[in-house]
Amino acid sequence: MARSKSGRVMAPRTDATLPEFDRLTTGRTDLTSVVYEHLKARIMDLTLEPETPLRIDVIARQVGVSPTPVREALLRLAADELVTKRGARGYFTNPVITRAEFEDLWEFRLAVEPWAAALAARRATAADIAGLREEVAHPAGLGRTMDLSTYRAMQEHDQRFHELVFRVAGNATAADAFRRTRTHLRTFRIRMAAELGDPALREHDTVARAIADGDPEAGAEAMRRHLTSSRDRLLPFVSDA
Repeated sequence: MARSKSGRVMAPRTDATLPEFDRLTTGRTDLTSVVYEHLKARIMDLTLEPETPLRIDVIARQVGVSPTPVREALLRLAADELVTKRGARGYFTNPVITRAEFEDLWEFRLAVEPWAAALAARRATAADIAGLREEVAHPAGLGRTMDLSTYRAMQEHDQRFHELVFRVAGNATAADAFRRTRTHLRTFRIRMAAELGDPALREHDTVARAIADGDPEAGAEAMRRHLTSSRDRLLPFVSDA
């Protein structure tokens, strides 16, 4: 079972308890993207709890659009592995990552990312180093309070940083494998539920410094420590299911 922000186990929502959606007021013509972002935000901040049924007609009526952009938005969310279609029953929000899935994911990350950091330290150009330094020095959107917008900004920074390390490493196969894990989408809701302040910025800086120094061993060790610390911070909030 998933947990609420306070750590309590949450029962799956029924259709009767589906929260009201805000009516969209937008002049944009790309309604699919608008609805997609609208629903995604509510899944990520746990307004839409795990296992919530998502009825296309109800959502369309509440947000003030036709069913088509809602249907297309749900297809995109399914590709993100945030919702699943269950035959004639329709779409449901996916469960938060389980402990077994979490452990599998971190085993993969600990095997691949320290190696990528070491490779980045060997291959980084001056432009690569400047990009890493800019990312860790000025992560966009981070505020002083840990509200939803700050969590989102932290998630986006974290994703940019880790993907940048892979890009600097220069191994497209490894970078693609990392992207396909959808690590950041799958763990963001845990961060929200845990309500944890994240010391990852300092850890990112340590990784970036090692890469900039051209020290593969230090880069690998800094990344290993970062991933281990991140795992230890999040694991208590992962469901045992």
